[in-house]
Amino acid sequence: MRKLFSAKYTSWSVSLSMLVLRLVMGGMMLTHGWPKLINFPSRVNSFSDPLHVGKTASLGMVVFAEVFCSVFIILGLLTRLASVPLIICMSVVIFMIHAGDPVNKIELPALFLASFVAILFTGPGRVSIDGLLSK
Repeated sequence: MRKLFSAKYTSWSVSLSMLVLRLVMGGMMLTHGWPKLINFPSRVNSFSDPLHVGKTASLGMVVFAEVFCSVFIILGLLTRLASVPLIICMSVVIFMIHAGDPVNKIELPALFLASFVAILFTGPGRVSIDGLLSK
């Protein structure tokens, strides 16, 4: 019983936890980005431009983050670097797109943001391409 409530953890338990977090959150984010990528031309005119860089550039940056960075997160390749655009993207969604909206509108982006911040701080773990390359 004492082991059950122990604060100790192993590096493998952290690595496996990070694998699960990367696969689930990266995969979920990819499902949001993929439709934007394949329908890029039809989505440009209706896409928001909160940073005032143009609708095409805004959609392009979101697609880059949600598709390409998500794939890097899933693979565990350049993981910490790949988490930065996703953190920025989710911060813009929460604090600019849905600023002033009720909590139920920002729950999912907040979950993504917290997960990608955790990935940034913790890293990918051993079960990743980054982990294999660091050996």
